Formats: sequence, structure tokens, C-alpha cells
Amino acid sequence: MTAVREVPVAERRARLGLRHRLAERASSVGEVAGALVALHATDPATVYLSAAARLNTPSVPAIEDALYADRTLMRMLGMRRTMFVVPDDVAPLVQAGCTAAVAVQQRKLAVDLLATASIGDEAWLDELLDAVHRLLLDKGPATATALAKLEPRLQEKVVLSPGKPYESRANITSRVLLLLAAEGRIVRGRPQGSWISSQYKWSAIEEWLPAGMPSLEAAEARSALARRWLRAFGPGSAEDLKWWTGWTMGDTRKALAAVQAVEVALPSGPGWLLPDDVEPVAEPAPWAALLPALDPTPMGWIQRDWYLGGHAPELFDRTGNIGPSVWWNGRVIGGWAQRPDGEIALRLLEDPGADAVAMIETERVRLRSWLADTRITPRFRTPLERELATP
Repeated sequence: MTAVREVPVAERRARLGLRHRLAERASSVGEVAGALVALHATDPATVYLSAAARLNTPSVPAIEDALYADRTLMRMLGMRRTMFVVPDDVAPLVQAGCTAAVAVQQRKLAVDLLATASIGDEAWLDELLDAVHRLLLDKGPATATALAKLEPRLQEKVVLSPGKPYESRANITSRVLLLLAAEGRIVRGRPQGSWISSQYKWSAIEEWLPAGMPSLEAAEARSALARRWLRAFGPGSAEDLKWWTGWTMGDTRKALAAVQAVEVALPSGPGWLLPDDVEPVAEPAPWAALLPALDPTPMGWIQRDWYLGGHAPELFDRTGNIGPSVWWNGRVIGGWAQRPDGEIALRLLEDPGADAVAMIETERVRLRSWLADTRITPRFRTPLERELATP
């Protein structure tokens, strides 16, 4: 019997720095997104800030070109019903491996809402979905408001949360667009306004993938996605992968078996690596980083003590979203925020030494210079970020 290799915390931190392009920066946003599998996009600013922290020469236009001109990246609903930006070749894996299951749930909810409101049945819904998709194919990108004017059926009203104190009436536009996105038929395109805006135009999927979203078997997609996650985030536990993907534990174990993942021993319990990635990695040169709220690195695992320590109360909100964080050699040691005058304020929650403080200051100045006149307020506020943001 082959002994299970122990992977110490220091090696996990070294892998994090190297694989996530924090110890060695990348030359393109596509390289960054590929290294991380997906960039969190619930907050539009996160995509740009996550890329900027990892690029040799960060540039808003270069990131926008990848998203909207070259269209090598796509913003889509993905794991855990969360918005991500993914490389085009990863999109079919996310769609078949994660989003398709979300689409089934969203379709049932939509059909039930329509039936309760006596608007129509599933056939009526499918006819509307096809009509909206055709509009985008024929007329090009459009906002939700513009689509509702072109297709009056989108203005039908339903009651949300009936009987609750927050009961409301709303038209079905957002519900229909969410379902179309979950089914891989439309995609969020360029925002209205600046790069920090959350008001998007919608496009037909064919503008990114001319043949439409490829159809893959769910199990095949899950194993391919597990392979990419292990390459970027391994070693990780089955619980980590289950949480990151939103899969059942049964599907998680099947995906790990399909890629012939190799068990290793972590201080917290069993972990997994790809069979061609089991050898120890060399520790990189010292590095520091200021990562944004919802950055994909701290959101890559559910078991976080090995890089977070005891700092969760200051850096996470009540629903599990991380705020802006300060990193030193693979661990979180503080947080930061942007103040109204543009200044980057930070607080170290432990003393990393003079050399680390100097490198962190360099990153603070770099970020302040890159943001210039842009002001960032995270969508999900955390205790330390709120405190630091107040002059």
C-alpha cells in the first residue's frame, strides 16, 4: 500500500501564490481567468480588480476587449447560481456541469408563477422564450427595458412572496431573462455606463459562440470542471469542491473518481490532487496582494483556516461573502477599503514584519494609482471594509 503524502500548509500557500498568478503575474486577463477557472462577477468591479491584482500591466480597455470585443471571456450564471466570468472554452463545462441544474429549478419556478397568475402554461413560456431569443438575434444587444417594449408579454405581472410583509408585484421580464441565461441561450454583454455599472445589455449566445452553447453530458462536464478546479485550487477536500460547484456529495465523489484524483493528507483531513500534480512545489519569492471583495482566491474553498486564520469576523459578511483582503505569502493578514477621496486605507490584523509591510505599501500605491478617479464600493459590505471606508 502506498503511503498517503502529507501536504503541509506552507505548500498549499505556495501553490496558491503560483497557480493564482499572485506570486508570478500574468500578461493577459484570459490567462488570469484560465488560471482561476472563473472570476466572480456578482459585483462587476470584482472582475477588473481581480484581474488587475494579477496582471503585469493592468488595463481596463484590455479587460473590456476580452469581454466585449474579442469575446474570449463570457459573463454567465454558474456555480451556486452565482455570476462568473469564464473563458469561452470553460463556459460549456459550467453550463452542463452546474447551470443546467439551476435552469431546471428556475423553469419550474417560472411555470408555477405563471400558473398562479393565470397568465399561461409552459408552452406559453416556451413561445415567449423563443420570441425574446429571436429579438436578440435579429436586433442585437438590448437592455431588459428595451426588450419589454419590443415584446409586450414581458410586461405581464406576477405576485412575488405572497402573504409576506415584503410581498410585491413585478413584471416577468427579469424572470424570463434569468431563465434564458440559465438555459444558455443569452448572455450579459456590455454594461450601460462605466466598467463598475451593473446595468447590462443582453445578447444572444450566438454572439459569443456562433454555433450556440455546446451540449455536453453532465457527468463529462463535471469531471472536466473538477480537473480544472484541482489544477487551480488543489489540494482541496471533497467538501471544498462540493461547495465551490454546488454539486451533491455523490456527484462530487464521482467527479473526483473520474479524474483519478489522488488522496493526500491535509491538517484538516483528506484532500485531493490530480495524478500528474502530486509532487511538492517550490516556494515562490515573497509576494503581497490587495484582493477585492469576492475575489475567486479566498472564495475557492469552504475550509479556510489554512489561509484565513481567525480573521473571518472582520472580513466576511453574515452570508459568507468576503470583503477586500490583504495577503502576504498565501495568507490573509488584513483588509482594505477605498475612501471617498480615493485613498486606499488598510489595516493589518497581524504583524508580518518590515519587509512585508513595505511590499504591501507598494501594492497599496499601485492600486490607488490604477483606480485613479474611479470609486469602488463593494456590493456586500463587511465590518472592516465599512470601518476603513469612513474617513
